[in-house]
Amino acid sequence: MSERIHEVIVITHNHDGSPHMAPMGIRQRNKNWLIAPFRPSRTLENLLREGVATLNTTDDMRIYAGCLTKHYDWPLVECEKINGHRLKDALSHKEIQVEQVIEDTQRPQLLCKEIHQVNHRPFSGYNRAQAAVLELAILVSRLHLLTEEKLNSEINYLQIAIEKTAGRSEREAWNWLMQSVDDYRKRNCA
Repeated sequence: MSERIHEVIVITHNHDGSPHMAPMGIRQRNKNWLIAPFRPSRTLENLLREGVATLNTTDDMRIYAGCLTKHYDWPLVECEKINGHRLKDALSHKEIQVEQVIEDTQRPQLLCKEIHQVNHRPFSGYNRAQAAVLELAILVSRLHLLTEEKLNSEINYLQIAIEKTAGRSEREAWNWLMQSVDDYRKRNCA
């Protein structure tokens, strides 16, 4: 049986102190959180150096899409218990500290202890378009691993939910991600 993956926005700090945001699937292990970024990864570098991060949940799919398409201008506020930042408009956030690193040449595992957690507002659930954007964001993060047929099949299926249920922000996020897909295709067909 596989573990449940939680899609969150991980915020760490770069060497110069600036925040770095990355969408990431994490797993809960008892009271701890397992983060396993691929090498090379700025999130991994930052976590190993600083030892802290925030895990942010949001229903604004533009943030997931934005992290992958260089639209990073999301309001942040300082954390309460760690030296870090969280999304100002997060549904909830957790402030975490790295407790253990299990080394791996491709994908180290960082077991993190939750220091502080706050629910900022209720979660009313995702609509189909939000789920479609989240799935497309995952595809965009793995373009180099997908065949053209697989990519087209997935996008065609996800497009149905966008056409039927998307609001303005979901369409904006979808368009950013599709621009990334188009750019990737142009680079690899040239």
